[in-house]
Amino acid sequence: MNAIISASDLANDLMGAGPPVLLDVRWQLTAARAAGEPPYDGRADYERGHLPGAVFVDLDRELASAPGKGGRHPLPGLEHFGAAMRRAGVSSGTPVVVYDGGQGWAAARAWWMLRWTGHPDVRVLDGGLPSWEGALEKSVPAPAEGDFVPEPGAGLLDADAAAELARSGVLLDARAGERYRGEVEPIDPVAGHIPGALSAPTTENVGADGRYLPAHELRERFKGLGVSEGSRVGVYCGSGVSAAHEVLALAVAGIPAELYVGSWSEWSSDPDRPVAVGPDPQ
Repeated sequence: MNAIISASDLANDLMGAGPPVLLDVRWQLTAARAAGEPPYDGRADYERGHLPGAVFVDLDRELASAPGKGGRHPLPGLEHFGAAMRRAGVSSGTPVVVYDGGQGWAAARAWWMLRWTGHPDVRVLDGGLPSWEGALEKSVPAPAEGDFVPEPGAGLLDADAAAELARSGVLLDARAGERYRGEVEPIDPVAGHIPGALSAPTTENVGADGRYLPAHELRERFKGLGVSEGSRVGVYCGSGVSAAHEVLALAVAGIPAELYVGSWSEWSSDPDRPVAVGPDPQ
């Protein structure tokens, strides 16, 4: 099963006998928010217009728990996450399509969480809401309660496992290159990267239209970063959101990867953890 779906294919699926559940996960992390200004209001954008039948999912409240030692977007409790998914109408036997405002990070976080907790059929709308050419609606649906019960599987890294993977496999840093190199750090307390990690910004996973590059181009990109057949691959970012976008890109390329959810926001909060700066991984 492909991890992404085009807008045209989604339109066809919505007219079929078994349409997918739609989740709208519009969210943004901006420098203004980090500076203490009012956060972006994804629900307000959702209420101004969303895909027909889509249910809003709040990344900060339903796909993460409160910031703390585990980073800025630590995983929520499984009961809390499961209840949010059931409220949105998610069932184990029904396909799910997730979209956001176009950046793809938030949708990928929801995709990863559903896949990690055992949902068998989840895809992300490639290009997000801007790729949709059909009508939007403003009414808020009230779907029937779903039956999805999350059961976590493999694919989750903690700080120690990420450090080990940077030595024994391939650990990719999905943040912008200047943050990896430690030239700027607008959010977290320390600049730099996990020693041994390779710079792999999410912006290089997509084309100018915001859609994922073709699978063969993504495979070549990751091959150039040292990912070979059989490589164990992990990804981190600032807080486990944009890294999910990279895990999704790797899935499109046919490469399984693990996610360090705590990411740099957790790593950099511990003064005993080493920090590397500059373009050299070490």
